[in-house]
Amino acid sequence: MEETYAIEVDHISKRFKIYLDKGHEIKDYVTSSRRRKYENREVLKDVSFKVKKGEAIGLIGHNGCGKSTTLKLLTKIMYPDSGTITMRGRVSSLIELGAGFHPDMSGRENIYINASIFGLTKKEIDRRLDDIIAFSELEEFIDNPVRTYSSGMYMRLAFAVAINVDADILLIDEILAVGDVNFQAKCFNRLREIKAEGTTIVIVSHSMSQIEQICERSIWIHEGLVREEGAPTTVDEHYLDYMGRMHSQAKAAKTGIKGEESKKKNKTDSQEEKTGKTKNAETAGDTGKAGNVKSFGTADHAQDSPGQNTEPETVQRNTRITRVCLCDRDGQEKSRFRCGEPVQLRIAYQADLSELDNPLIGLKFIRNDALVCYGTNTEREQIRNIPFHEKGTLYCNIERLNLAPGEYWIDVAFRNFDMTALDYAEKCCCFQMYSTVNEIGVARLDHTWQFED
Repeated sequence: MEETYAIEVDHISKRFKIYLDKGHEIKDYVTSSRRRKYENREVLKDVSFKVKKGEAIGLIGHNGCGKSTTLKLLTKIMYPDSGTITMRGRVSSLIELGAGFHPDMSGRENIYINASIFGLTKKEIDRRLDDIIAFSELEEFIDNPVRTYSSGMYMRLAFAVAINVDADILLIDEILAVGDVNFQAKCFNRLREIKAEGTTIVIVSHSMSQIEQICERSIWIHEGLVREEGAPTTVDEHYLDYMGRMHSQAKAAKTGIKGEESKKKNKTDSQEEKTGKTKNAETAGDTGKAGNVKSFGTADHAQDSPGQNTEPETVQRNTRITRVCLCDRDGQEKSRFRCGEPVQLRIAYQADLSELDNPLIGLKFIRNDALVCYGTNTEREQIRNIPFHEKGTLYCNIERLNLAPGEYWIDVAFRNFDMTALDYAEKCCCFQMYSTVNEIGVARLDHTWQFED
C-alpha cells in the first residue's frame, strides 16, 4: 500500500443470499423446497477508491446502493467476495448505534468494554474516561444501566467513545442524524478538530450539507458501482439532480396510473357531465363556451392583483402556457438548486394573438406548505407591450435564487391588461433548494460580517 493512503479499496464485490421464504427449523427445509430457494443479490460490483491520510470523504447514494455495506467491509464486520481492502492505522467506527453495549451494564462499564474493542488498554481508558463522560453530557446517568438510556443518550455515549480513542481512521454511518441540534453542532466541531489532527474520516450520509461541511471529496455509489467522485459541491449536485429526476418520473408514473383510473370513472359519468354542460351553457347565455379556467381572478389568488374582479372566469381561451421549467447557468433543466444559484425560468406558450391586449405575466413561488414566498407580475414592474408570437418561449433570469432549503412550486399566469384571464398554470414547476449552511426561515439574505479589532 502506498504510504500516502490510509485506505485502499481495490475491485471489491459483495453478494448476499436472499431467500425467497427462509425457514428457521430443519423440518422447514425438508417439507418445503421453496424455503431452500434463494437468489444471489450483488450489492457491490467492482468498487475501487483510495483515501489519503487525513482526508475526509463522503459516501452518497440512494437507499440500497451499497454505502453501508462498503463501510462494514472497511470495518471488517464482513468481508468481500472478491477484491482487497487495505487499512493503515487504528480504526474507530460508528456503524450501528450502541453496537457492543451491554444493556444491563452501566454507561461507565460500557465505556471500558467499547473502548477496549477499539484497542485501548485499561490505563489509556482511565486517562480518557473523564473526557468521554464530559463529551457525552451523561454525568448524571453514567452509572445507570444502558437499557434505561434513550436512543439519543445511546448515541451520545457511542459517539463520545468513538472520537476519544485516538483512531487513525474514523468511519461514521448516519450517526449524526440522531441527537438534538446543540449536540449535532458539538459533534461537527469535534469532527473538525480530529480532522485537523490528521484523522482520516469516511462518512455515509444522506445529508449533503454534512458532507460538504466536513469532506473534501464525495463518492457517489449507484447500483453497486462508483458512478462519480470528486468535489462535494459538484458530485452532490449531480446526485441530487438525478434523485430529483427519479422523483419526478415516479410521480409522473403514479399520476399516469391515477389518470387511467380517472378515465374509467369519467366514462361512467359522461352522461351526467353532458347534462351539466348543457345547463351551464343555457345559463351562460352569450358569454361563450363554459370552461374551468383557473386564474388570478379567483378568490384563492385575488391578493395577487388588488382591485380585480374576484369572480371565477368562465370563458375558454386559446392562449395557453404549454410548459414551465427552471434551468441552471449552463441552460440545463434541473429540479434541485443550491441556495443563491443563478437560474432561468422558461415559459413556453402558444397564443391566439386576437385574444391579446397588452398581456401581462404573473409569477408566484410557493413553499410546499402553501406559504407564498414571492409573487410579482410584469405590470407591477411596469413592463408593458410584451412581444407575443403564435408560439414561443419567455425567459425570466434570476441572478440569485435565495430561497431557503425546502421544496417549492411555481404558479404562472397570463392576463390581459384589463385583468381578464388568459391562462393560469398551477404547480407547473416543482423544485427543491439545498444549502451547505443550516439556515432557517424562508429566504437567504445576502450579507457579510464586519468586526472591529
